[in-house]
Formats: sequence, C-alpha cells, structure tokens
Amino acid sequence: MKLAGVSLVKAPFFPSKRAASAHYRYRALVGIGGNEGAVMERFVRLLRYWTTRRDLFVVETSPIVKNPPFGYLPQPDFLNALAWVQTSLSAKALLRLLLQTEKRFGRVRKERFGPRTLDLDLIFFENQTLNTPRLTLPHPHWSERLSVIVPLGMMQQRNVS
Repeated sequence: MKLAGVSLVKAPFFPSKRAASAHYRYRALVGIGGNEGAVMERFVRLLRYWTTRRDLFVVETSPIVKNPPFGYLPQPDFLNALAWVQTSLSAKALLRLLLQTEKRFGRVRKERFGPRTLDLDLIFFENQTLNTPRLTLPHPHWSERLSVIVPLGMMQQRNVS
C-alpha cells in the first residue's frame, strides 16, 4: 500500500485483534512509533512486555506504516502503529507508564521531533478531554498526522468488514 509517502510494513502481531476483557475500566488508543535501531523488533518486544502487565490489556493493533518524519526532517523514516488497550489506570497514570516504558526501551529525549527508539503517545482515553501542562486529550494534532489517521482508518475498515 502507498498513500502520500506512507507504506504498509508486514510484522508479527501487527495487525492483531482479540476479544475485549471485562476486567478493565478504561479504553485508550496508544500511538507507537520509532525510527532508531531495530524498531520492528522493539514493537514486538513492547507487545510482549505489555502482556506481562496486570494493569494493561492489548485488544487490537493496527498494521505498521512507514512514513516520513515531520518537524525535524534530516532523519530516517518512522515506523508507526496504534494499539487499542484496556487499562485499570487513570489517564495520567497511563501516561506515566508510557513514559517509563519508553525509557525501559532506550528512549533518550535529545530534541523535539528528533529521532527516537520508541515513542508512545496517548491519543485517546475514553471520551475524555483534558488540557494540563503534562497531558492533553485527545492528543494535539492527531487528526493531521498520517502516522495516526492511516492506521486508525485501517483499523476502522477492518472492524466494519
């Protein structure tokens, strides 16, 4: 598939879908991205790590898309995917978990929009809207980013079919 500089990348567990669990209170959409090192393998390790957690349940993942960077342009293309998760954590606690997970997987924040080993973004959390210094929901500009709208459209199309 090719759309405006975006291409589909085959990978284990992307896409995947399983039945939702009744044990979790909230539903959230998490953006997954990276462009440094063995990104594809890191995505698979991330899903395996999430399966070990009692406070998070991955319901569905999108296909992985390869897309050009924005902001800081002289860097490799990104791989991006989405995951619908269920969680017992609040939005702020889930954000803390995502930031800790980025560090666990080698993320070092050098420059805004720069290269990264793993980037986890909280796109939606239930139907909440929030605007604090640390967290804005829905994620700002999500609807303008091919790294979100292309995989989300593919997930929605798969769920309608």
